[in-house]
Formats: sequence, structure tokens, C-alpha cells
Amino acid sequence: MRATSGSGHRWDLGIVSRLWIPALSVLLALELPRATWGQMPAAGGNAGGSSAAVEALRRLKGMDFEANPTLKAALMRVLESTRGTPAFVELVRDFELKGQEEGLLEVASRHPADSAAAEAMRLVLDGGGLETFHKLARGASVQRQEAWIEATANSADPRAITILLDAVKATGISTTSRAVAIRGLARTEAGARELLRHARDGGLEEPGRTTASLVLAQSRWPEIRAEAAKLLPAPKSADGGELPSVSDLVRLRGDAARGATLFQSEQASCSKCHVAGGVGVDFGPALSQIGTKLGRQALYESILDPSSGISFGYEGWSVEGRGGEEVFGILTSETDEELVIKQQTGAVVRVKKSEITRRERQQLSVMPAGLASVLSRQDLVDLVEYLTTLKAP
Repeated sequence: MRATSGSGHRWDLGIVSRLWIPALSVLLALELPRATWGQMPAAGGNAGGSSAAVEALRRLKGMDFEANPTLKAALMRVLESTRGTPAFVELVRDFELKGQEEGLLEVASRHPADSAAAEAMRLVLDGGGLETFHKLARGASVQRQEAWIEATANSADPRAITILLDAVKATGISTTSRAVAIRGLARTEAGARELLRHARDGGLEEPGRTTASLVLAQSRWPEIRAEAAKLLPAPKSADGGELPSVSDLVRLRGDAARGATLFQSEQASCSKCHVAGGVGVDFGPALSQIGTKLGRQALYESILDPSSGISFGYEGWSVEGRGGEEVFGILTSETDEELVIKQQTGAVVRVKKSEITRRERQQLSVMPAGLASVLSRQDLVDLVEYLTTLKAP
């Protein structure tokens, strides 16, 4: 469509629409009143004016922002307003922004299972940010470490093998983080081979060996499965035989009624730490709806390798007082003056911080490993069958 101005000039409205309307929308969005920018949250600002600005910026992808200081300053304001959100990752990627590793890792810590976190880790690696990653990881909380390792494993980037292998070898890392790294390595053939090489060199200790044994027994590559079976044999059951792989166990069906009896028996001792159907001790996570939350594979893995997935808030703590007395259990709350610890009996103990001489988080799950060794294969199958029936009403 063409239009004629009062001076006789003819304008192609299609060209105007393609070139000027996007530019006008960008300017309107980026030149928001200062009051609007001030109302945007520092993280998660992907709403209101911020989302409009992000959408406007997308229309200028490929433009040389270095040549326009005003637009670049606006871009950096929008970037800061989206910190911690998937939009932050998009902006860093689309505009090839450098030096944003810390912000990318923040996204990974907030959304470790999302595709945005995986993309964030790829961008960290693209930016040569491996050194930054290790520096930040050393001072990070256990939860952040676990999130970053999960995001790294999900990135499917060959360069991630270095980070994952370093996590497996690290001495100060949590067992849950190490287990996530082991599973991440096992997803690729190159990673699985590195994991086997580490085990062959004698560097893989428990509970990492059990985790590796379980995941590599289900490997897609026959050669790796065969080598893992020799190097990392499956746990043995009470009847002396090696347990099948988890992928084989999930195909079996058991007797749920017999499993309920086993749950409360001295042999399995599950009810000494867990409540299910109104029966048991309230120490570990309640299992009355576990069949809704976990599938068969996750149930088998949590029984055979409990330290590989310690639930948040159920970490074991050892606390020692001035008189040498030790309290062990789960930290249920903490104030400036005291710790509240639930012991395995279900009893709650309050410990004054002024009396504490040692406080240590336990690397292993409070649920003991090796339950399979006191159960036959059929016992284990029956127990899991019972757990699958525990569902929300």
C-alpha cells in the first residue's frame, strides 16, 4: 500500500511498518518512565513493563548495540530487571553479552530442571567461564551446588564432562551432588567411559560406587553395561544372588499385602523411621502418599542407594556439646539461640548454640544403605509393590 504526503512524496507503508513500527515500539518500551523501572523487581521482572521491554528488544536482534550507547544502556537495564529468570538467558544468548557467568549461574540455581538452566550452562562454557564456575561453586551452598550440577548434566554439552567428573572426584561435595554428577556422566557414552575409567583407577568410593553400578547397569551401550557388571557388580540380596538391574526390577510385580508386613517387620525396619498408613515413627519423610510422588524406578533407587537423593530438610546432623555428649538426627529448626533436632526415635532435643563445640552435616543418608542385603529379591519386589499402593486419596 502506498500513501501520498502533502508535499507529494509517496511512502511504501509496508516498508514503514517493517522498519519504523518495531523501532518505535522498542523506543517506547525502553524509554519507560524512571518510576516504572524502579518498580521492577531485581529478579523475576518478566512482567509488566519489563516483559514489554524484553519483547521490544527481541525485535532488534542483530543490531549493533555497541554503536548506540543509549540503546545499550537500556539493554543492560532490561538485563538487570530479568536477572534470575529464563528471559535473562535469552538476552545474554541473543545479544552475545559477555561476562554474565554469575547471572547465568543464578538462573541455573533457581530453575535447575528447566531448559533455560541447561542453556545457561552452555553459555557459561561458551564464555570460557569454567574458572568462574569453579570459583563460585567452592563458596556456594549445597543446594546451589546440586542445582548447578543438575543443570550441567542437562546441558548435553560434551564440555560438561569436565565439570561432572570434577564433581565426582571432589572431596567436599555432598553425596547427592556426586550422585547427580554420576547420573549426568552416564547419559553420554563419553561420560560413561570416563566414569568407568575413574572407577577402574580406584577413585570411586561408596556410596558413589553403588550409584554408578545402578545407572551403568541400565546403560544404552552394551559394551559399557558389560564392563560395569565386572567392575561395579550389582548389590547382592539376602539369598546371595545379584539383584537384577533396576530396569528389570520395575517390570516385576509383587504381593502388596506381604510388602506391608515387611514394612513393619524387624527385617526391613522401615516403620522405625517412616510413617505409612498411620503406622511408624515420624523421623524420615512420611510415606503415606509415596506411590503418588515416586514411580517404581525411583522407589527402587531410593531403597538401593539412599544417599544419592537425600530429601531437602532430611539431612542428618551430628552435634557435640561441651561435655562430650553427641546428638544425632534431623535439624528441624534453628534460631539465634538454639537448634531443634529430631532423633531417630521421634523425640525432639533442643540444643543451646552456646554449648555446641562441633556441628557437622552428615554426607550419608540417615537411612542405612544395604537394605537389599537383608531382603531376598522377592522381598524387595513385594516391598516396592506395597509402596506403590500408598497414594493420595
